[in-house]
Amino acid sequence: MSIRPQLDLFGADAQPELFDENAAPVEYRGDPDRVRARLARIIDEARAADVLPWDAARARLYRRIVPQMTLWLPEEEAAQLNFAFEREMERLARAA
Repeated sequence: MSIRPQLDLFGADAQPELFDENAAPVEYRGDPDRVRARLARIIDEARAADVLPWDAARARLYRRIVPQMTLWLPEEEAAQLNFAFEREMERLARAA
């Protein structure tokens, strides 16, 4: 059985870069291929349904995140995917 060393709670700051005011901000870049795949799954699930396939909370979530997800894609492709999603949501709303 090995003994792990105890952390020095009162010693020198082991992670000063966490609080460095001059540190560059972390920037996340969405992977367009993963975004496309996720959007395709959402839209395909809606197209395959005769009634809304999600509960109200999930439908609200998708209405909020689909436009945000498309921001990682080229403008024309984003517009097409947003249109396809909204068209399916409208169709499913009429079916309710």
